[in-house]
Amino acid sequence: MKRAKSLLTRHDAGSVEKIIFSDEKLFTTEVKCNAQNNRVYVLAIEDIPEHIRTVSTFQNKNSVMVWAALGHNGKIPLKFVDKGVKIDQHYYKTEVLEKTLLPNVSSLYPDGQWTFQQDSAPVHKAKSVQEWLKANSPDFIDTQSWPSSSPDLNPLDYCVWGTLEAKVNATPHRSSKSLKRKLIKEWDELSMDLVRAAIGCWRKRLSLVVKHKGGRFE
Repeated sequence: MKRAKSLLTRHDAGSVEKIIFSDEKLFTTEVKCNAQNNRVYVLAIEDIPEHIRTVSTFQNKNSVMVWAALGHNGKIPLKFVDKGVKIDQHYYKTEVLEKTLLPNVSSLYPDGQWTFQQDSAPVHKAKSVQEWLKANSPDFIDTQSWPSSSPDLNPLDYCVWGTLEAKVNATPHRSSKSLKRKLIKEWDELSMDLVRAAIGCWRKRLSLVVKHKGGRFE
């Protein structure tokens, strides 16, 4: 609650438009199952037909880890993490921040005035990463300022990822290459009206955190 209050004070409606929100997500080649739409009411499990009762599960699914960032002025190209690569502080600092964020953010904010946001994942909180951001970004929301365990405060989490996943996984993919191609296509075509509307809700959601005294509001 204290951190939400602080962010509300620090970022008015105008400065929110300068924030670059970022996040990582794992996408799979299979169609996402919505368990809420698959319910059977019976007195005993034996009453459920076998073809419904037996649910196939798979290990080692083809999947793609993606890092994304966006702001009011646009989207930064997706960064794909190669299979088997561990995202440690060195990889995150070099491959994500230095090679993906910095080369692209200047085209969105040519005046050099922007604020970087990331969540409180351990790699983001690493001392070397925090020091890099102090030295290379005009402003950023440090690990002591971002509310912990708060996906409901990141536009990617509460809006963009779900929209992207629905489009990308509307049909299954035969390979990770196909999944990547679809991700790039849908990311490039993602409506900036939707992105801006999601970012426009950010301060309202911070206010809800304060109203609920730091508790859940969804």
